[in-house]
Amino acid sequence: MTINRELIDGFYANLDDRSKKAVDDAVAKMVEVKKKGGKIVVASGSGPNIHEGVTTLIAELMDKGIIDGVTTSSAVIGHEMAGSLDRVKMCDASQLGLPEEKMPRGNVFEFTRMTDEEREALRREMVLDEDLLSKEDEVEGHDVVKAAGNMAYPMGLWNETLASEILEIARAYGLPFETVAGWGADRKTMIGIGAEKGLPVIVSIPQMVGGGNIGLAIGDSIPISNRSMRLAGMLEDADIIIESAIALSQELHDGPFENYTGHGIWAWWKGLHTYHLREKTLIRIDLDENLRKAQDQQRENARIQEAIDKGLPKTKISGIPFRMEMSAFARHEGSIPVIGDIGEIWPVMALKVADELGIKLDFMSYKQETEEGKAMREWIVENVRPIDPARMRAKAGEYRLSRS
Repeated sequence: MTINRELIDGFYANLDDRSKKAVDDAVAKMVEVKKKGGKIVVASGSGPNIHEGVTTLIAELMDKGIIDGVTTSSAVIGHEMAGSLDRVKMCDASQLGLPEEKMPRGNVFEFTRMTDEEREALRREMVLDEDLLSKEDEVEGHDVVKAAGNMAYPMGLWNETLASEILEIARAYGLPFETVAGWGADRKTMIGIGAEKGLPVIVSIPQMVGGGNIGLAIGDSIPISNRSMRLAGMLEDADIIIESAIALSQELHDGPFENYTGHGIWAWWKGLHTYHLREKTLIRIDLDENLRKAQDQQRENARIQEAIDKGLPKTKISGIPFRMEMSAFARHEGSIPVIGDIGEIWPVMALKVADELGIKLDFMSYKQETEEGKAMREWIVENVRPIDPARMRAKAGEYRLSRS
């Protein structure tokens, strides 16, 4: 994929001065950490990160040694299992005689656009409703590129069905669902490259809800306490944590085994392993200017910490709509708020870091409204393939538990 440096330079030029400085600071810190052999992990939200190609870019950065681990949502895992983005035909479900009370808002039904070869391969995995599929080209509708493996037939149903098989393997080996799914996933996905390179990709507790049966299977694969400890281990090893369009991240980095915010104090007291956010760098990419205002208040007069010390709601003292993820972030000495669109910020940061490290990137994401963004989305549809269950099963057959 050709990288349009002029467009990416334009993304940077359009940022306000404070966001430019934040990007520069973030890039400098990332380069410094990687040159010292340190680690960078990403906490990725779902929807926008998939649609803007950010998760595919993160997979590329994992492949090139820049990103060392990811925590994300069950929805992202499901989308990556199905190839990240796919093309579907949306139509009125009444044309198919389906009950409106069981359909999504707008009485919409979706068909996954597939080649004859792809559909034949799927027939070897599940029984297809051939009568329903025969109506795909007969009904009126329109094509859309959207997050893959969601509500379209048959890929959505296949994803949900395959999740139960993945869960069985995961439970047998005591592994997270995400790891087993990664065994058969495309290496241009975060779960695929994570499994190939032994890099952690794990769903956080707040982001486990959603994704239908996939979300349930992720939750059922390993205990919550074990999931929390695995996530804590990844964050402990990280020098930089990048939060990308994600909600509830405070519940991620100040979980039950973290001491900076105090939540891990009793786990430590009882003898469990805990870690500390001290001296780490938190980079958050967000559209909400209030994130920067909260940090300004903390640095100018410690108002956020004052609210905590007085046991008062932070909104009362700060005077701004206060989201939970602002709390630890605003108080943390190493936080860098980058206010901007992830579709613009990620390509800018990725290219600057890669250039500084002398690394050539083979994929680049772009804001989806641009011509390059539209072409990028089409590229993902055509080139990022759904999970290969045969490859996953082969890996499962070779896997052996440690005897120690």
